[in-house]
Amino acid sequence: MSIFSDARVTSRLLFAPIRGATHRDRLESFYRHQAQDYDRFRKKLLHGRQALYESLPTPLGGTWIEMGGGTGANLEFLADRIGGLESVHVVDLSSSLLAQATERIARHKWKNVKITHGDVLDVDLPAADIITFSYSLTMIPPWYAAIDRALELLKPGGILAVVDFYVSRKYPSAGRGKHGWFPRSLWPLWFAMDNVHLSADHLPYLESRLQAMRIDEGWGAIPWVPWLRVPYYTFVGQKPRLRQPPASAAESLTPQQAAA
Repeated sequence: MSIFSDARVTSRLLFAPIRGATHRDRLESFYRHQAQDYDRFRKKLLHGRQALYESLPTPLGGTWIEMGGGTGANLEFLADRIGGLESVHVVDLSSSLLAQATERIARHKWKNVKITHGDVLDVDLPAADIITFSYSLTMIPPWYAAIDRALELLKPGGILAVVDFYVSRKYPSAGRGKHGWFPRSLWPLWFAMDNVHLSADHLPYLESRLQAMRIDEGWGAIPWVPWLRVPYYTFVGQKPRLRQPPASAAESLTPQQAAA
């Protein structure tokens, strides 16, 4: 039953120690005993995912990379559109979550979806038309390097989409949401217990590296503590297209000048 599943995950989140000498080991320590209940519980916690994925284009014959894709559950938001893509790559460090992704791929008979077990910073991946980070950027310690890596893989004009928890800067830029002292202090401490690191710098960095197409900021409920709300954001940006090289002196001549 859902209530027992949620209770198991909640007890793990609150009381189970996270152990390991490496980031990979710590992730696996965190997810190993909750992988089977992951999707059911996170559906109530990870807000904005469905709206984001349903809004993204699926270019015919394109390549999509899910950075920190976990169980692959987000791909279900694409439904039949997956078939129009050349390939989809689900990358994650947790073998327990990827085991769930493997079962999901087999269940849906997705022939073009591939699993990659490894660090998003150094695994071998193809150039992509779309790259997504769904509540994974806060779990990648060098998050800025993960964004840079995504930009390396993105084709010119490609789309990078992120949805995740965050807190605002004390003095955010014009047009961005502003959080008070309490949420800016509480949520980083709360989530850091599970090695989830909320940052005030995600949005500013994304805006500095890509041409923003869409930015939404909202508040979502926390399972079992509905009187609390945690801030999250959605960002969709485009990698700038390559600039055309300047014409050579000969190419800039008019036909009359060239004939003179």
